[in-house]
Amino acid sequence: MTFTRNPTGREQDLIDLFKATFTASEGAEEGALIAELVRKQLTETPADAIHVFTLEEEGSLLGACVFTRLTYAEDDRTVFVLGPVAVMPERQGQGIGQALLHQGLRVLRDAGVDVAMTYGDPNYYQKVGFQSVSEDEAPAPFKLQFPHGWLGQSLTDRPWSALKGPSSCVSALNDPVFW
Repeated sequence: MTFTRNPTGREQDLIDLFKATFTASEGAEEGALIAELVRKQLTETPADAIHVFTLEEEGSLLGACVFTRLTYAEDDRTVFVLGPVAVMPERQGQGIGQALLHQGLRVLRDAGVDVAMTYGDPNYYQKVGFQSVSEDEAPAPFKLQFPHGWLGQSLTDRPWSALKGPSSCVSALNDPVFW
C-alpha cells in the first residue's frame, strides 16, 4: 500500500470513494451529502487549511481522510478537525482506516499541528489516540447532535488541555448538518 499526502489530480476519485463508502453504510442520501462535502473541501478550502491523506494499492484508492483547520478565537494552538474518513466497503475491517489515520496524525504532528479533533464513533477513534472531550473543553462550531462523539488529542508532548474561545471551521463544514 502507498500512502499519499495531498494528492493532486485525484479529486473525482476521492469524491467517488467517499460517495461509495457512505452510500454503502448510510444510504444514497448520506452518500450524496458526504460527496458534496468532500467536493467543497477540495475546491473551497485554502491549501494551508486542509490536509488530505490516501492509501492506495496498484493505483486504486483504498481509503482517504480529510483534516481541515479548526480555529479557536482565544487559543493560539494549531488545530485540525478530522472528517470525513472513508475506506472502500469491500476493504473495511482490514486495518486500512487505522493505518491511514496513524500516518496522517504522524504527518500533522511533524508539521507542527498541536491538536486534532474529530466527531464520530468513540470506539473506533480511540484506537488511534482520540479521547472524549466535552464541549466545555473544546467548543464545537455548532451544537453537537451527539456530544459523546466529540473527541480530541494532543499532537505534542504536552497533555490535552482545554481549547479557549468559540471555534470556527472551514466553509465546507460550516453547516449544522455535519455537527
